Amino acid sequence: MTPTPFDLRGDHITLDALLKATGLVGSGGAAKALIAEGRVRVNGQPELRRGRKLRAGDEVVLGDAAYRLRAGAGPA
Repeated sequence: MTPTPFDLRGDHITLDALLKATGLVGSGGAAKALIAEGRVRVNGQPELRRGRKLRAGDEVVLGDAAYRLRAGAGPA
């Protein structure tokens, strides 16, 4: 599976915010539940911290969806 690129606006994004920004979940509650169930992987490992700071180069997988973070243009 080839990950979809996700451009960061700053130097990081939290895991729950990424799930919402990519449309993988519709709410913060849904993100929290999926993360708590261990269904989200970061760099190949299950991640249970919804506030995990993701940076350029990190890869997040949920089911069949995969995203690779890359440095963006900076804060808007």
